[in-house]
Amino acid sequence: MSIIKNKEDLMSNASSPKDKKARRIALDAIEEAFKEADPKRIVLSKVKLEGQTLKINSDHFDLSEYKRIFVLGGGKASGTMAEALEEILKDRINDGIIIVPKGIAKNYHLDRIRLHESNHPIPDESSVSGARKILELAGEAGKGDLVICLISGGGSSLMALPKEKISLEDKQRVTDLLLKSGATINEINAVRKHISSFKGGQLARAVYPATLVGLLLSDVLGDSLDVIASGPTVPDSSTFNDAVSILRRYDLWDKIPESIRQVLSNGVKGEIAETPKKDDPIFKKVKNIVIGNNRLACTAAMEKIKRSGLNVLFLTSFMEGEARHIGTFFGAMGRELMMTDKPVAPPVGIIAGGETTVTVTGNGIGGRNQEIALGAALKIIGAEGVAIASASTDGIDGPTDAAGAIVDGKTILRARNLGLDPAEALRNNDSYSFFSGLNDLIMTGPTGTNVNDITVLIKV
Repeated sequence: MSIIKNKEDLMSNASSPKDKKARRIALDAIEEAFKEADPKRIVLSKVKLEGQTLKINSDHFDLSEYKRIFVLGGGKASGTMAEALEEILKDRINDGIIIVPKGIAKNYHLDRIRLHESNHPIPDESSVSGARKILELAGEAGKGDLVICLISGGGSSLMALPKEKISLEDKQRVTDLLLKSGATINEINAVRKHISSFKGGQLARAVYPATLVGLLLSDVLGDSLDVIASGPTVPDSSTFNDAVSILRRYDLWDKIPESIRQVLSNGVKGEIAETPKKDDPIFKKVKNIVIGNNRLACTAAMEKIKRSGLNVLFLTSFMEGEARHIGTFFGAMGRELMMTDKPVAPPVGIIAGGETTVTVTGNGIGGRNQEIALGAALKIIGAEGVAIASASTDGIDGPTDAAGAIVDGKTILRARNLGLDPAEALRNNDSYSFFSGLNDLIMTGPTGTNVNDITVLIKV
């Protein structure tokens, strides 16, 4: 069964056999990346129970040493991770609660672990109540218990508990401003941690003195543990000073609510305790393990392209920057491949993963992957046998129902024939409307995973 629901339509939009072949290989590679990032497959491959020994990669835990096992956590992939963990541990799990995005709890079948739905990407009251439920259960765990935390991208908004004197509306306001500012996910999470009573190692503090094992599916560049879902089980490397500097850097300090300015200012003065740091004794009983990441997905895409008979070049899993500029870069590589055998002789597939940003200045609708595709399309006008596809592995690109978009050398020509203006779409951050008019949006629906984005350039 195809993960990309409109795959046949996307290939039929090609104007030539070469373009169709390039589109097919690009979409196949994207699908293979999504399959490799499936949380259930990852957990079942990384976590094994042999007798009384729970093996997670190279770490071993003797379950006979623990009185009870609790499962906590949240994120876009946490529901599927919980299903896999129940399959492994079965009735050894005493209790658990996992926070998943609204509308998808019905997709999971769990016996021992409870599900709570909350909002993403802007937290709401359900996010607050979910975080409180997790902290309550964490507080029940004692010295002889084992707590397994399942954490994935999206957890920052799904598990939100503002500090005292900060209202949920104020936190929503600063989150919205940061998302539109062009700030990186690392910067956004540094602010979130310092206006929260849950993030930045504070869940680990609540679990102590129980033993805590964090299973993390990474959606951040370089797999920085304290950034994934804002690091609720991890020592926090950022400070109140960092949070203030980030808000000033993006000219947001005077736009954020007064309550947040006050809390952060008090934190800088030392009047509010910092988030737990690496020398805190609570972390002697904590083990955090990354079980999946963007590089895993990119490698799967690379192998799929190889099997299609193409040369392949994996650029990076650290891709970041303004989305449209990354698109321009990919388009420039497409042009180069039309004229030379650089950087790799065609037929070739070039892959990069990571997470770009969009600085929103217009009032349209779109996502970072759609802006990558649109920026690329403007550079490959008239190219033959070139296709560029970019998609978010969670199936949701920005505030849209699309995972991303695909373009080829005829995309802009088709658009102009339909009266669509690509330059205006970029100016107004309206890439979704542009690609909707072309029927070139990549549609998957929520995938149940989240390991950032992947961009694929194919030249046949």
